[in-house]
Amino acid sequence: MSDIMLGKKILLGVSGGIAAYKMPLLVRLFVKAGAEVQVIMTARTKQFVTPDTLAVLSKRPVLTDVFGAFAQPSHWAEHIRLGEWADMFLVAPATANTLAKLAHGFGDDMLSIVYLALRPNKPRLVFPAMDGEMFTAASVQRNIEQLVQDGCTVIPPEHGDLASGLVGVGRLPEPETIFAHAVKALAGSTDALDEDEQKYRGKHIVVTAGATREKIDPVRFISNYSSGKMGFALAEAAAQLGATVTLITGKTPLATPPTVARINIESAEEMLRAAESEFARADMFIAAAAVADYRPVEVQSEKLKKSDSEFSLRLIKNPDILAAFGAQKKPHQVAIGFALETHNGIENAKEKLLKKNLDMIVLNSANEAGAGFDVETNIITIITRDGFAEKFPLMHKRNAAKTILKKAAAFLSAIAS
Repeated sequence: MSDIMLGKKILLGVSGGIAAYKMPLLVRLFVKAGAEVQVIMTARTKQFVTPDTLAVLSKRPVLTDVFGAFAQPSHWAEHIRLGEWADMFLVAPATANTLAKLAHGFGDDMLSIVYLALRPNKPRLVFPAMDGEMFTAASVQRNIEQLVQDGCTVIPPEHGDLASGLVGVGRLPEPETIFAHAVKALAGSTDALDEDEQKYRGKHIVVTAGATREKIDPVRFISNYSSGKMGFALAEAAAQLGATVTLITGKTPLATPPTVARINIESAEEMLRAAESEFARADMFIAAAAVADYRPVEVQSEKLKKSDSEFSLRLIKNPDILAAFGAQKKPHQVAIGFALETHNGIENAKEKLLKKNLDMIVLNSANEAGAGFDVETNIITIITRDGFAEKFPLMHKRNAAKTILKKAAAFLSAIAS
């Protein structure tokens, strides 16, 4: 889970467009990430989503009526209090009417009044959503330009199916994408997600993480030192970029990142079965798990007793999950693997890349301090199928995950073209 949202105070302005139906999930994402959310909606919004739904999810009364909010003398300055309280004001969806009010300083409803009262140093994110012809109208574009000049970050709508039945620009991004923009704004950047990052919107990313366990008997198993931190960082970063993420993980105490679907497994065979169910719909498969190479031929039903001074255990090779995906992957799919080496790293990694039909492989060394298993940092070398190789300095695994996804975006771009 991202720490950026923890304790943050979010004003969510919801105006009366059909896309308002997506807002309950957005509120849930914010709350799950540790933020406080105050929802403000326009009167027409009630036709698309109920205040009760948003109040239950946000655990705060939804503000809709100016006079209702000011009914008691103690509430006369509520808009000023909220303007000071908030760390961010996010408007989604922003209809043409709401855009006009915000651009021209109108204050005739609770949303626009609180927007005016927000302190000028706080991020303002506005997500227009409307039919394509409306969005491209000269007056709407002028209002958007004015908001940008005033310091707002206006996130353009996406291309897709619209409520009118047409297909075009005007669709509100999915809640996960909106959440990613909010995280980035609170982290210190109010720019829209860059071109590479936008490639992940709507993509399905499957990530394997952690160590597998291969049972010997009811109390013993074969495993390794993997903590799963690299895989979890990749899942979190991909979700923040707007991807739909499935995380298949061995046993670990790590918390599930927001919006990520988690599948818990124990053995390599269980991980393979879980991964196979995701192969067909995956746009990108990232194998960050440390899968045991071998498992016992027989699993004892009872605890083995200590007897002789020597003990032999017959092992059989485990299935190769990444190779299984590489063997069946379609032209529109991307396969990324990891290689942890102790010697001849580049040569071994390149051989693995070719053998398993990968697009990219991430090499790290068990011999370098700060890299490898069960640490917060990593030192990675990214190698692609065209022979490109670049080594990066020591960095936190969250930053390593972002570096990997940024490089991998080039493959999604090539596929899209």
